[in-house]
Amino acid sequence: MKTTIKFFTILSILLGVFNSCETVDMDLRVSPNDLASDQADPNLLLNSIQLAYASNMTSVNDLGSELTRIDYMFGRDYFNNYPGSTLDGVWERTYSSGTNLIGRPISVGIYTNVEALKEFDEQSEVDYSFHIAMGKTLKAHMLMILVDYLGKAVLSEAGNPNEFPAPQLDEGRAVYDGALALLDEAESLFSESPSPQGATDFFYQGDSGKWLKLINTLRLRAYVTTGNSQGFDAVINGGNYIDDIADDFQFNFGSRELQPDTRHQDYVLDYTPSGSDLYRSNWLMELMLNNDDPRIRYYFYRQVSATPGADADPNEETLACSLAVPPQHFLDGGFTYCAVPNGYWGRSHGNNEGTPPDNFRRTAVGVYPAGGKFDDNSFGTVGLGEGGAGAGIEPIILSSYVYFWRSEMQDADPDLFRTALEKSIEKVQSFGELDGDADLSIAPNSDEVEDFINDQVSALQAASGDEKWNIFARQYFVTLYGDGTHAYNFYRRTGFPTTLTPNWSVDPGPFPRTFLYPQTEVVTNPNLDQKSGLTEQVFWDTNPSSPAFPPAN
Repeated sequence: MKTTIKFFTILSILLGVFNSCETVDMDLRVSPNDLASDQADPNLLLNSIQLAYASNMTSVNDLGSELTRIDYMFGRDYFNNYPGSTLDGVWERTYSSGTNLIGRPISVGIYTNVEALKEFDEQSEVDYSFHIAMGKTLKAHMLMILVDYLGKAVLSEAGNPNEFPAPQLDEGRAVYDGALALLDEAESLFSESPSPQGATDFFYQGDSGKWLKLINTLRLRAYVTTGNSQGFDAVINGGNYIDDIADDFQFNFGSRELQPDTRHQDYVLDYTPSGSDLYRSNWLMELMLNNDDPRIRYYFYRQVSATPGADADPNEETLACSLAVPPQHFLDGGFTYCAVPNGYWGRSHGNNEGTPPDNFRRTAVGVYPAGGKFDDNSFGTVGLGEGGAGAGIEPIILSSYVYFWRSEMQDADPDLFRTALEKSIEKVQSFGELDGDADLSIAPNSDEVEDFINDQVSALQAASGDEKWNIFARQYFVTLYGDGTHAYNFYRRTGFPTTLTPNWSVDPGPFPRTFLYPQTEVVTNPNLDQKSGLTEQVFWDTNPSSPAFPPAN
C-alpha cells in the first residue's frame, strides 16, 4: 500500500507539470500520459521516463529499507512478505507499454519511451540529444537495480516486442556491462552540452555538467558493488563525480496538497487528520538514540515523550508487546523486543501485530527526508500542513554515499569516513529550515556534531575485524535513511552490520538474496519460469548461501 501511494504521489506531481504546459497543442479531454509514443511530445515522453524512474526508486528504496531495518518490515516470514507481485510495477515501468484503465494506448516503460525519443530525433530537425542522454542514464541505472533485486534482467531482447514478444533474461553480469555501455553513450551526448529544448529536468534543471558527474558516479556505484577497484580508482582520479552536496542526485517534492498532490509520499501517510500511519524502525531509532546522533531530531518526530514498556507503564491497548516476555532469540542477543525509550514509539523487524489506536502516539517521519516536523521536544500531534508541508526529497545518490564508498574501497579509511558523516549531517541539518514553526535552538550545535563525529571516527580507528565493519556499516545505514537500495546491496555483499535486530520469528525463512521474478511477466512470458524461493544470489554476491548468510538473519 505504501509503495502504491508513493507511485501515485509522483504521478500527480508530473501530471501537474503536464497540465501546466502551455506550448503543447492537444485535445485537453485526453491526458498527455494517455498518448501513444508516436503521438506524444518529446518533452512529455521525457517526463514519462522521469515518472517511471522516480516511481521505481521509491519502490526499491522501500524494499531495501525494510530488509535492512532502516524501515520497519511487517510480517514474520520473508517468502510470504514478498510474493511474485512485489516488483510487478518496477518491471512494467521499466519495460512495458500497454493500455490504461480506460483502454487508451499508453507508453509507460522507460525502454519504450527512450526508443520513441530516438525515433523523434531521427525524424526531426530538432536535436533531442539531451532527452536521449537523460533517458539512457536513467535506463542504465534501472538495469543495474533490476539485476540487484532479481539477479537477471532483459537486455539483448528488450525493447523489440515485434521480434521478441517473449524476451529471454540475460545474466546479471551481462546486464551490468550493458548498463555501463549505455552510460558511455549518454556521456558522449552530454559532453556536447545539448540544449534541453524546453524539457523539464526534475533532477538537474538541464545542466549537462551535473549529469556527467552522475554518470561517473553511477560507474562508481557499479564498481563498488562488483569490487572493481581499478575501475573505481580511475573514476576517482578523474575527479568528475558527485563530490558535493550541491550535486546530490535526488527527486524533489513540493508542498501542494491538491490538484496535484506534490508532497513526499511518507508525509502524505503520516501527516493526516487521523494521525500517523507509518511505523518507524526500532533498530534505527535505538541506535541513533544511544549514539546521541545529531540527525535523530530531523529523521523522527515524537508525538509523546515516553514509550510503554520502556519508560512508561506497559499498555496492552496501545502497545500490546509492552506486556510480552521477549522470545529467547531476542534475550540471547540483548536486542530490544518492543519499546525504545524517550517516546521513540516504533516497531521491531517482523512485528505483525494488529494496528492499535496509537496514531497520535507513534513516532512520525521527520523533516528529513520527508518534509515533516523537526523534533524540538514539543510533543504535539501531527496533522495536515505541519512542519515542512511535505517538501522533502527521495534521496538516490548523495555525496555522503560516495565518501562511504571511497572509505570502503580503502579498508574503511577513517578520514573519508569522517567526510561522509560531515556531509550527511550538513545536508540533514539544512532541512530544519523547512519547519518554520520549529524551535531550532534545540538543534545540535557545531560542538555536539563534532563530538559525535569524533566519537565515531575514534571508535572506527580503535576497532578491528568485524567490529570495525559493524561501526562502518551502522553509520552507513543511518546515512542511507530514505534510500535502502544501497543498504540492501552492502548487506548482501558484506554481511555487515551483524548487530541488526533479528526477525520477531525465530525462523523467518532465508533472507531474500533476490526477489521473485515479476508475476505479471511470468504469466505472459513462456520463456520465463518463476523461482522457487528467494535464495538465488546476484553474480556479485559471492558469500555463503542462505540461511547461513547474512549472520544477523
